[in-house]
Amino acid sequence: MKTNLLLISTLLALATGGCAIGPNYQSPNVSAPAQWSAALAGGETNAPVPPAAWWENFHDAELNALISCAVSANLDLQIAQARVREARAQYGIAVANFLPTADASGSCARTETSHHQPVLGSLPIPAGVPFDNDVYQAGFDAAWEIDVFGGTRRAAQSAGAEVAAAQFERRAVLVTLLGEVARNYVDVRGFQRRLAITRENIEAQSRALAITRDRLAKGLTSELDVQQAAALLATTQAEVPALETSLQAAIHRLGVLLGREPGALLAELSAPAPIPAVPPVVPAGLPADLLLRRPDVQRAGRKLAADTANIGVAQADLFPKFFLTGASGFESVSTSDWFTAGSRFWSAGPTVQWRIFDAGRIRANIRVQNARQEQALAAYEQTVLTAFEEVENGLTAYANEQIRRRSLAEAVTASQKSLGLANRLYANGLTDFLHVLDAERSLYQAQDALVQSDRTVSADLVSLYKSLGGGWQTVESQTTVALTKTQFR
Repeated sequence: MKTNLLLISTLLALATGGCAIGPNYQSPNVSAPAQWSAALAGGETNAPVPPAAWWENFHDAELNALISCAVSANLDLQIAQARVREARAQYGIAVANFLPTADASGSCARTETSHHQPVLGSLPIPAGVPFDNDVYQAGFDAAWEIDVFGGTRRAAQSAGAEVAAAQFERRAVLVTLLGEVARNYVDVRGFQRRLAITRENIEAQSRALAITRDRLAKGLTSELDVQQAAALLATTQAEVPALETSLQAAIHRLGVLLGREPGALLAELSAPAPIPAVPPVVPAGLPADLLLRRPDVQRAGRKLAADTANIGVAQADLFPKFFLTGASGFESVSTSDWFTAGSRFWSAGPTVQWRIFDAGRIRANIRVQNARQEQALAAYEQTVLTAFEEVENGLTAYANEQIRRRSLAEAVTASQKSLGLANRLYANGLTDFLHVLDAERSLYQAQDALVQSDRTVSADLVSLYKSLGGGWQTVESQTTVALTKTQFR
């Protein structure tokens, strides 16, 4: 008995004070550039990115309302939230392995003993000795694995890291959702503006066709001018169906992002509105700050931590496992004395299990976990580089598109003047109709390109905000945290 107590005390001391085998997680040492290489020529600054609702910088009430609805009803976000709950439950399972397990059982069976078993078969058996009986049994048994080498602790560390990874994954889904809603909303307003310009040009070209037909009737022009004007009008009219298709596709996408049927927003968004205007200043922060804001980078770090802990879980299988086991209960062949003192039984003591041959399975599993950790490290470094790349590209695209937009605005102004001059010269018979057609075509193309550039500037800013990893802080503090607290009440 004293020997058992000494062994049990030794095992408990090792379990509480021993070191877990396997490598400890260390955050990867990733160098970040001191400054962005892209020229900050579009209103961007190195000022810290505020953890605010960036979409409010567009000052569009409809956009704000759409994002609010999407955050509360988007199905991808609900899936991500469910994965967080799943990871927390898995962590609960891992932590529960630190504690003993106890089972209760009861049975009633009719049994018959062999008449020719080695012991009884060699002895004279008096008449009337029963070989069949009813056996009644009830009791409890318990087992507790002493985590001497830290395999259970490493499993709990891995599960805890998976919880954090799931939380960061939810935030990454939220960042993507915010960007997708804003981008599709910008597309809706852009297509509406392009449709408006196309219809304005259709009206102008229809008036030009009517004037040309009138001049033909008066013998002032040829049938060629009429057909050229009709061809230009038909070409412009052909743009309308494609633009309407793209417009409805963007509205349908917004409906799905809001967790509703595709056509749910057709009435709400059918009235044209301006493309959301960009703010004059966009804080971009410094590259080093990006690693703390981007949830995908944080998620990759937590996945690396989980895979590092799993190496220790695999290595623990190389060593023996120690258990404290016990059983207690009542057993009898009669219900009348089933629960009396004479029917009581019990047992308690330590148990050791050590796999001494497994054909290399444990060491192969250790190699598997090492390879997974190497993959996770490379994935983390790749995620960091991709984050830097997306911001650099976003800064460049946003700045250059504003330069392009200014040139397109000048082209629209020049095309308007050119069309006016061509119409006056044609009316006075000083030039042919081809110049008028060319001027009309150039004006329409310049106007359409300018609207597309307006849309692209706003869309590029949305992409930049998304690449900076912002927005989730505000939304999570208002909505997601409240949902999380509700789940644990």
